[in-house]
Order: sequence, then C-alpha cells, then structure tokens
Amino acid sequence: MTATPARIGKSGTRGEPEKTRAAILTAALEEFAHEGVAGARTDEIARSAGVNKALIYYYFKDKDGLYSAVLEQVFVGLYSMVNLVLDRPDLGPREKLLLYAGTHFDYIASSPLYPRLVQAEFMRTGYCSSSLLGRILERHGRPVYDKLTRLIAAGAKSGKFRAGIDPAQTLTSILGTIVFYFISIPAQQLMSAGDPFARERIVERRAAVLDFISAAVFSSPGPQKGRHK
Repeated sequence: MTATPARIGKSGTRGEPEKTRAAILTAALEEFAHEGVAGARTDEIARSAGVNKALIYYYFKDKDGLYSAVLEQVFVGLYSMVNLVLDRPDLGPREKLLLYAGTHFDYIASSPLYPRLVQAEFMRTGYCSSSLLGRILERHGRPVYDKLTRLIAAGAKSGKFRAGIDPAQTLTSILGTIVFYFISIPAQQLMSAGDPFARERIVERRAAVLDFISAAVFSSPGPQKGRHK
C-alpha cells in the first residue's frame, strides 16, 4: 500500500495522524470485540472510524497488525495506570493494594469491550511466549505481576497482611475477584434484572471487591475501603 495520509480520506491529513489512528483503533476495538479476529471486517472498521479503508493499511499494514495494536493498547493502558499506583513510595501496603485493586477495577469498568476482547483472545490462543498475547504479557504484564507479589510478601512480613499467605496464590485470588464480575456479564444478564454495567451496580461491585480483599488479606480489620477512590 503506497498511499499516504495526505492523499487518502478526509480524516487522514498530515495535520491529524494521531486523531486518525485513534479513530481507527476505537472502531477496531468495537469490531474485534463483537466479531472476533476472523469475523472482523476492515470495511466496517473504516466506515465506523469515518476514514478511507486504505488508511487502515497505511497505519497498521493489515488486519492482523491492527488487531495487535488494539490488543496492546488495551493491556498497556491497564499496566500504565496500575504502575503509577505500584510505584508510589508514599503508600503503605494496605493503601497501595486497595488503590491498585480499585484502579484495575475502574479500568475494566471503563469499557465493556475490554473484558470481552481479552477473554476471547485467551480462548483463541491460550498462552505461549511466542504468541501475541504471550509477548504482551511477558513485556508488560510480568513486571506488574512481580511488583504485586513483592507487595504482598512485604505486607505479610510487616504484619499488615496475614502471616503465611502465599503471594502468588493471593494475587491470583485478587485478580479473580476483580475480573470475574466482568467476564460473567452474559450470565448475569440472564440471571438478574437490570444492566450489570449500570453505574449503581458497578459502584456496589467495586465496594464489594475492595471489602473482600481487605477481609481476605489484611491481618486485622482496617478502615472500610469500599468507598476508596
């Protein structure tokens, strides 16, 4: 593909390449989340983004390249946010763990498409270090995982967390508590009335997640953190 942004499409001018790229990624997230990689159509992505289809190939080379960019954006967005929390030197173990959990929860809650896309990718490829998902997790996810397990170990050593807890198992349980609500949305829609993504439901679930983590991990009852922001 030899066309340049200056020649193609009203959104593809040289003056706004980032805006054009962002519009394509937003439309692609929607299409991939609903249709999967195989079923997604670049024609539909271009239409939704309001750009000429040729711009997709200019910026991302092909559909697989676009999918890679979407998946990486979702994961890197999360890891960037939680790293800001985990790297704060002013927080104690309890405050840092709860702020991390709230930040992770809020990120997923910000878009119902995120868990749908990620769950589909896990089911599609599983995990191996050579896969796209594996490369993203090794490059961006493992450093976060290591920081969290060290935080849990340090909290237990300091007496702020329960003695003898296994950092890896504890982190797995915390991640499940944060994530499961979102990946079980289809079941919840069948079993209970209302929208699982309604603001009041999200607020209630967030509070429950933080309270559950506090009760499961902390060495003694601390301040109730359900309303922690």
